[in-house]
Amino acid sequence: MAGPAPKSAPANEIDRIAGLACWRGRVGVEPLSGGLSNRNYLVRDGGARFVARLGADVPEHGILRRHEQASSRAAAAAGISPGLHHAGPGVLVFRFIEGRTLTADDLRRDGTLPRVLALVRRAHDEIPPHLGASKPVFQVFDVLRGYAETLKRGNSRMAGDLPRLMAAAARLELEAGPAETKFCHNDLLAANLIDDGKRLWLIDWEYGGFNAPLFDLGNLASNNSLSPAQMDWLLAEYDGRAPDPKRRRALRAMICASLLREAMWSMMQEIHSSLPIDYVAYTKENLARYETAWNEFAGAGA
Repeated sequence: MAGPAPKSAPANEIDRIAGLACWRGRVGVEPLSGGLSNRNYLVRDGGARFVARLGADVPEHGILRRHEQASSRAAAAAGISPGLHHAGPGVLVFRFIEGRTLTADDLRRDGTLPRVLALVRRAHDEIPPHLGASKPVFQVFDVLRGYAETLKRGNSRMAGDLPRLMAAAARLELEAGPAETKFCHNDLLAANLIDDGKRLWLIDWEYGGFNAPLFDLGNLASNNSLSPAQMDWLLAEYDGRAPDPKRRRALRAMICASLLREAMWSMMQEIHSSLPIDYVAYTKENLARYETAWNEFAGAGA
């Protein structure tokens, strides 16, 4: 999930990671930036490097670490994500990928977006056979409805805006239309993509689950500020045909849904998170992005 990350690294967490039974000897542990539902650490074990992720279940966001573990294993088995070195209660340890973390600017440049879309398509098609009995689900409009109920019960400062936002969500769901579900990443930030110089890797499966694949395309477009021409290219390449006006509008609906989900995610953090982050400012920023997209969407459909 996007947003600023806390800077502190509790000593007890470093000790906990250093004490895991998976290491060959004495290890070095240092914090990595990023992660709002977990904390990430770089671990040096002899000449090998790993990334350790600490995080408990976050039920208000539908984050269950057993699902993240199953999804991570399946993504690694499909060759899409780095291998999982160790898994235990509240901790996952992954093989470190030597490479460059992508930026949104990278995705807007020629040559990168096709590589990213090819990897996303592989995730949709190739991860499910490796999931076994685990079938995590992330239906974005169900997520939004769940957020709204939790925010009302929690007396969110944004409670007065919820009827308007959920009426918009209902219209977006209708215009996005019914769709088959595939296993989606659901958090396609550029920061979740690593280029090792030969290939791309897709990481961070805490929101992974079965969803409409069009949400991944809308999420990719909204998170990385893709142009209308790039959005058309995404649809044409994914569908295998030029998009018609209805399909373009469905993608625009999912872009709005992605932005609304980010804003409501932050509203949830305002009342549930103990992390030292200005979520009120983050809500304001993302709600403004959503309102701009929604006004364009609603105006075009008037």
